[in-house]
Amino acid sequence: MREKGRIVSWAMFDFANTAFSVIIVTVIFSKYFTNVVAGGQKWIWGLSVSISMIVAALLSPVLGAIADLSRNRKRFLLLFTLISVICTALLYFVYKGDILLGAVLFILANIGFESGLVFYDAFLPNLTEKKNYGRVSGYGFAAGYLGALIVLLIVLIILPDKSSPVYYDHIRISFLIASAFFFIFSIPMFLFVSEPKVKLSVKKSPIKEGLQRSYNTFKALFIEKKFPSISKFLIAFFLYNDAIITIIAFASIFAANILNMGDFELIIFFVIIQSTAVLGSFIFGIVSDHIGPKKTITVTLIIWLFVVVGAAFVYTTGQFYLIGLLAGLAIGSSQSCSRSLMAFLTPKSSEAEYFGFYDGFFGKSSAVIGPLFYGIISDISSERIATLGLGLFFIAGLIILQGVKEPNKVRNKKK
Repeated sequence: MREKGRIVSWAMFDFANTAFSVIIVTVIFSKYFTNVVAGGQKWIWGLSVSISMIVAALLSPVLGAIADLSRNRKRFLLLFTLISVICTALLYFVYKGDILLGAVLFILANIGFESGLVFYDAFLPNLTEKKNYGRVSGYGFAAGYLGALIVLLIVLIILPDKSSPVYYDHIRISFLIASAFFFIFSIPMFLFVSEPKVKLSVKKSPIKEGLQRSYNTFKALFIEKKFPSISKFLIAFFLYNDAIITIIAFASIFAANILNMGDFELIIFFVIIQSTAVLGSFIFGIVSDHIGPKKTITVTLIIWLFVVVGAAFVYTTGQFYLIGLLAGLAIGSSQSCSRSLMAFLTPKSSEAEYFGFYDGFFGKSSAVIGPLFYGIISDISSERIATLGLGLFFIAGLIILQGVKEPNKVRNKKK
């Protein structure tokens, strides 16, 4: 299949899997589980998210190394995709009081979703030339946000008035929609994107070799410091992604508690975010190919600073919608350009292993620290102060990012 066809098929997986993240993690299931299933006990939802992300963080580097060694990235991706899809569909059977069932199914579904991203992202360096990494990564994220937008609109159409006796039946139907959407639109990835044809000689079992290589990767990055730019970028990414994940996790709670926004207004808000995220992914993907991913990420982090400052002082729904427009523009571009910069920095033949540290250990473990920071600050002061405090994560990440040196090919391309 030609390069364009492979890129489209690859991007369709982004289009598919964001149905899970937006319906289950961000907008619908999170509120349903907390308010209906768990009777308002927010800590149970937080604990479920933390457990799933910690497990995924610990698994991802090892799984990435194993995938590099076995050259079976698609098989691993398919395995974790099916785990996520099946467990998401089974959430339909979670009713009021089914706390353990709902928590276990969500944890498994989120582990499948998050672990699969390691293998998916590792295909990027083999899809196109280095000079197009930013653009192609942007296509993937744009497709993802477009998929999230479509699935949100579908759910918005099927949801009756909250006073309807079948309201929560339709809420649970949205979990089936997310599962089907994820499964159907991920199929092109498995049919039309081929494994890289690289032969490696492995004497140990894949698991033992994977564990050894994961340790060697960590040692090379943070003990021997053989790749200082990768190390600095991963730390910077950990910090600013920490803040981004926290904003995503608490946006609905902030809107409900501070601005008294209802379900319909919240869905509209996230529709706005998805719409501008598509635009941001496209625009900044192209910008990244002209000025480089590092400078582009720098621009997006400055936009994020405006977002947190603006959100801290917002008082009306209209103002919050405007902040959502800016946040959507920043979220698509910062994540897309981060992935392309990691692709530039990663050594060949070890893509999945290094993306395991990028997506896995650093990306996912940040989903524990940021929300904890936000929750503590909110409890001892206010959610506005906590939101403003997230700016410290962006500032720290921005400063460390400036120490990252892009590969010569990237710098030469920009001259």
